[in-house]
Amino acid sequence: MATKSNSKNWVRQVKTVSTFPSKDLFTKDAETIAKEMASKKVSPKGIGSGIRMVQYYINRAGKDLPAERRQELEKAKKILQEKAQRQKANGN
Repeated sequence: MATKSNSKNWVRQVKTVSTFPSKDLFTKDAETIAKEMASKKVSPKGIGSGIRMVQYYINRAGKDLPAERRQELEKAKKILQEKAQRQKANGN
C-alpha cells in the first residue's frame, strides 16, 4: 500500500507512450479535444486511452485547474465516453 505522501504525488511518476496529444490541445474547446483524442494517430489503443489521458490531465492539474477549463475537459471526456458507447453498441 502506498504511503500518504506517495499516493498524493503518484501522477508525477506516470509516463505514457500510448497517447500522443498535440501541444496545447487541452486548452481548446471540448469538441476539438474529443475529436483529436479519439483519432488513431493520437490514441492508437482506442478511445479509452483518450478518455484516460483527459482524466490524467485533469488530475495532474489538480486545484490549479480553473473551473471553466475543468468543465470543458469534463465535456470532452463525456463526448469521448458517448462515442465509445456508440462504437461498442455497433460492435466496432
